Amino acid sequence: MPEDLNPIPLAFWRSAAGREPVREWLRGLSRAEKRIIGRDIAKLQFGWPVGLPLCRALSGGLWEVRSTLPSKTEARVLFGFHEGTLIALHGFIKKGRKTPTDDLALARQRLKELKSWHEKTRT
Repeated sequence: MPEDLNPIPLAFWRSAAGREPVREWLRGLSRAEKRIIGRDIAKLQFGWPVGLPLCRALSGGLWEVRSTLPSKTEARVLFGFHEGTLIALHGFIKKGRKTPTDDLALARQRLKELKSWHEKTRT
């Protein structure tokens, strides 16, 4: 990639206890799976806006990075943007056609918490 391109910064959502669930989820994957997901996120960072089949908009300010893993399973990283930074909110292996509502709700809650925390620290 050319050196004059500036990628969108990436951050992992962090809980009040300091845990980073997406980073922890990634650590549990094989090296090949991590490599594929990492490359897909890099394509997003360097090529935004990116559409299907790599990236899809969800409701409520959420987006998903769609990665096909060697085992023919589908990995998803749900993310949002905050102050020009791509925030990885939740990662999972997709088991059905639809994104589970629990996974969407968790990512939305994390994005809401992040924005709320930043609002509190500004005042």
